[in-house]
Amino acid sequence: MSPVDPDIFRIHPRLQRRRITYFTLVYVIATSGVALLLHAFMKDGLMVLEMAMLPVFAVLFYQLTFAFVTAVLGWMVLVREKSDPLRIGKTLPADEEDSVPLASTAITIPIYNEDATRVFEGLRIMFRSLEKTGHLSHFDFFILSDSDDANRWVEEEVAWLELCKQLNAFGRIFYRKRRQAINRKSGNIGDFCRRWGRRYRYMIVLDADSLMGGAALVRMVRLMERNPIVGIMQTLPKLIHADTLFGRVFQFSTRLYGPIFAAGMDYWQGRDGSFWGHNAIVRLQPFIEHCGLPELPGKEPLGGRILSHDYVEAALMRKAGFQVCLAAEIEESYEEGPPTLIDHLKRDRRWCQGNLQHMFLLSAKGWSGVHRLAFYHGILNYLVSPIWFLFLIMGTFYAITAAQFPEAFRPQPHYLILLGVVVCFLFLPKVAVNLRALLDPEQSARFGGRAKLFVSAVLEIPFFTLLAPVLMVAHSRFVVLTVLGQGVRWATQSRRAVDEVDWREAIITFYKVSLFGLGWGLSAFYLNPGYFVWLSPVVIGLTLSIPFHILSGGARLGALTRQMGLFLTNEELNAPWVIKQLDENLGKAYRRQVPHETLRKHYGLLQVIIDPYTNALHVSLLRLRTRPVPESQEFFEEMRALLLEKGPDALEPKDIVSLMYHPESLLWLNDHVWSSPAAQIAPWWRLAMRQYNLLTPEPITPLYR
Repeated sequence: MSPVDPDIFRIHPRLQRRRITYFTLVYVIATSGVALLLHAFMKDGLMVLEMAMLPVFAVLFYQLTFAFVTAVLGWMVLVREKSDPLRIGKTLPADEEDSVPLASTAITIPIYNEDATRVFEGLRIMFRSLEKTGHLSHFDFFILSDSDDANRWVEEEVAWLELCKQLNAFGRIFYRKRRQAINRKSGNIGDFCRRWGRRYRYMIVLDADSLMGGAALVRMVRLMERNPIVGIMQTLPKLIHADTLFGRVFQFSTRLYGPIFAAGMDYWQGRDGSFWGHNAIVRLQPFIEHCGLPELPGKEPLGGRILSHDYVEAALMRKAGFQVCLAAEIEESYEEGPPTLIDHLKRDRRWCQGNLQHMFLLSAKGWSGVHRLAFYHGILNYLVSPIWFLFLIMGTFYAITAAQFPEAFRPQPHYLILLGVVVCFLFLPKVAVNLRALLDPEQSARFGGRAKLFVSAVLEIPFFTLLAPVLMVAHSRFVVLTVLGQGVRWATQSRRAVDEVDWREAIITFYKVSLFGLGWGLSAFYLNPGYFVWLSPVVIGLTLSIPFHILSGGARLGALTRQMGLFLTNEELNAPWVIKQLDENLGKAYRRQVPHETLRKHYGLLQVIIDPYTNALHVSLLRLRTRPVPESQEFFEEMRALLLEKGPDALEPKDIVSLMYHPESLLWLNDHVWSSPAAQIAPWWRLAMRQYNLLTPEPITPLYR
């Protein structure tokens, strides 16, 4: 498939002027800052340490300038009330929307050991929301599971069947469990594209925690129909359901300040935008033909399969001649964020490895300049942490030298000027956003009113001041581990908080960070008390990392701030139907009764073998092998006999998974568990049958429509 417009690579004159303005501002401001520091250093003669600090500072100041100019231009765009004529939303006015026909669209939800209740209730709400629009017939849903936890696997199957029965959605909602989770999420989506992609014109990609309104889904498809040269269109998801202090501050901050950065990026990127891998729509034919991910040279973590696939897919789509754009104005696009600092760092560990892999792609041919720059900035987002760390260490040695030889170092006003510039760059965009919101009663009402918005914005500053040095040290460690060849394990992402934070995990994770911060601070105070004052925000954040995680990661403090009206967002105060209905459904949803502690570990296996209903469902969803291998038959006969006589703890986890993929063994086990004399089966099975007879199996999803 080739682009419809032969002039697709021509830059719109307005966009060309924007890019010239943008990069001119970044260049002038960044070089001025470096020149100012160089001038201050040369007052007393340029030393070796100062020469080493200059390039390090240049990288840091460039990154800061890049973000500052983006925020300023984004603020200017929003002040003009979304009058940007280059936005994709302007191509389809509201009065013309009904005239654009829809096309077949697959909504894909890749999952990996997720809470089945949350996933399928979110799907239920989107299904019902699309029903309200009258356009449900154009959409199919696909749950694409890579779960390797038997308990989660069985929950997903039962939840799928119950939901299809309740919604009368057989043939509209599909469930697929991959046998081998090759290449993680991107491989999961790739498998869908190979099997079913050619049946659909578009694919809307969601995450397990994504939620979108029916009107938003319909508008996405119509915008793609109106713009046939657009290959990927990304929405701007809003964070919801944060219940810890950590999550609530992030939810508030991204809701308040995120739009100006998104508008700033869209201002100069235009139709060379980014793709974040979820809450986005993809034109399937060019995606299948051109966006297959290459294998990087070498082994993981830096080589092998690409982890951060979304940036690469956007660049490949643009390389093929199709546009990639941001539709930030589409409402009712939501996601959930990590509830604690440790969960946030676990996610960043994966992103760090994925972004560093893009070093191999920087010099590849065919990328647009904007996407090549996106690769560079994705790498720099994590490299900037060890660079900042190095600059602070250099600054410490510089301060020690200045304290020992005060006659050689005269205080320069340039340092104070540069410090003032840095502070302005960090806080001026936030001040501008808050002033605009405070002066507009309608906007401030979205965050609880002027007083609560002001207090929340003020309290957010020390929160991120304490958090920044912890992220600096953690990201520096991630970069070093990745470069040294230590890859990241694919793990389930935590999405909801618990009442009590695990103190042991917090101490094990952050005790070295705390000791390092304490030692660094005491050394700086002893050698140069004046420098300690400037360094104190960093060392205090490091030293308090353990209590910071414990206090910010619990649900109680998060609930308290909500009761006080702090860190509120419009989605909490004026929740749309999809969020209200999801919360209501999750509150009503039946949960399976907690089984006996001895049975809990293998409860999914128990259900598949003991419960005839679950056994029949699970077996019917398995792919049958047409040519059984004699050697494998002997293996399965041995494993199921051992499972029956000794119980599941006698088998390796991989053997249990193999049995759950073997229909013949599951049918045999269901028959023999119930028909064998009690003396011939393991005590575990006798307890399981007593428990099964005592508990009435309940569906995971609520029994209402």
